[in-house]
Amino acid sequence: MDLRKIKKLIDLLEESNLAEIEIKEGEESVRLARTPKGYAIAAPMASHAAPIAAPALPAMPMQSPVDAATGGAVGPELANGTVVRAPMVGTFYAAPAPDKPPFVSVGQQVKAGETLGIIEAMKMFNPIEAEISGTVLQILTESGQPVEFDEPLFVIG
Repeated sequence: MDLRKIKKLIDLLEESNLAEIEIKEGEESVRLARTPKGYAIAAPMASHAAPIAAPALPAMPMQSPVDAATGGAVGPELANGTVVRAPMVGTFYAAPAPDKPPFVSVGQQVKAGETLGIIEAMKMFNPIEAEISGTVLQILTESGQPVEFDEPLFVIG
């Protein structure tokens, strides 16, 4: 595919409110997608296609839900300890496979760097590792559930 065509596609993506464009010409394929800053995208590409960096969307601030009665944040009560948060949006899995035991359970001792769970994002499985050594005090999400960026997943004390 001609480099001029790819540049025109990038311009078209920037000028529109589209999040993604994919063009196929014969066996060649080009896919351009916008992503918020700080995120990486891994997408399968045809062997003849060249990866192209797409311009990033501006980051949008996110607000936590607030309980109207108390004015406090809605969600589970967190135990005192280090909170391990989701580094990305995706689907959380507590075990490496459905027929396997979970990586960790409440009360289990873990070492820094040990896998606590995985998040699937765009067909990529990303391990969530313990930031510190300690005991798993809480597991705050269930396996197979979608998680948001910066959502608390574990508490380690």
